[in-house]
Amino acid sequence: MSHRIVFLDRETLDACLRRPSFPHDYVEHAVTAPGEIVARLKGADIAIINKVPMREETLAQLPDLKLIAVAATGTDVVDKAAAKARGITVVNVRNYAFNTVPEHVIGLIFALRRAIVPYANSVRRGDWGRARHFCYFDYPIRDVAGSTLGIVGYGALGKSIGQRAEALGMRVLAYDVMPQAGLVDLDTILRESDVITLHAPLTPETRNMIGRDELARMKRDAILINTARGGLVDEAALAEALTAGTIGGAGFDVLTSEPPRDDNPLLALDLPNLIITPHVAWASRQAMQILADQLVDNIEAFVAGRPQNVVE
Repeated sequence: MSHRIVFLDRETLDACLRRPSFPHDYVEHAVTAPGEIVARLKGADIAIINKVPMREETLAQLPDLKLIAVAATGTDVVDKAAAKARGITVVNVRNYAFNTVPEHVIGLIFALRRAIVPYANSVRRGDWGRARHFCYFDYPIRDVAGSTLGIVGYGALGKSIGQRAEALGMRVLAYDVMPQAGLVDLDTILRESDVITLHAPLTPETRNMIGRDELARMKRDAILINTARGGLVDEAALAEALTAGTIGGAGFDVLTSEPPRDDNPLLALDLPNLIITPHVAWASRQAMQILADQLVDNIEAFVAGRPQNVVE
């Protein structure tokens, strides 16, 4: 039996994608608009997606579809209940970002605690050349060693970040909804952390889990880092807190809407203590190749009757 495989948004994965070992026809599209999904998946039993939405009304028009292989960990673009009702298996890629995301988080911690970006920008503006002394102190610099890191979401990534932070001399606090030894509650994280990093999934329960009340309970010089999902934070509340100086800074790799809309309140800010990167924490070359290899492994396992990394 030959399988028909269609990759709807190949442009989102900058890695070599090996062909599966079973008989198949393979088609890929750089990008796919929502209105093009049904036509492109006609007759396909395997769909590969990253950010293309697979909603109930779309799935209802794809009777041949048997597998949705998500080229990412997050699967919020898929209506999983509708897929399950139609006998469509959904699989994702896991534990591929064990170096790249923690390194991005640590990079943001150093950049913000030590004010690296605003100082570099000030030199580019010529401020150093106009200085009266050999250096100047326009932006506060704080050590990383000796500070407290609060990790919200203590899974594989959270633990990896915690290990790196302890090696740097940071005190680590962790919170998770799943009981584990040594965890603290979220209020302790908010009150005691100099840096808070988010690694929770986006669910109805976690949406806007960091809002005005939570930001108000943070230290005035604390930094909030989010490399997980933009919807975890009330962006309007964060913009207000940064503008008012309620917290010390923020480093975000994700926003609620991606690509972001022009009216995103964080993008309207021009502040030295705000860093926003375009959802690239996961995207080291090494991590993307691990992702691509596991993606094909998932497809081959499904066709062999031994599905792995199934998302319920």
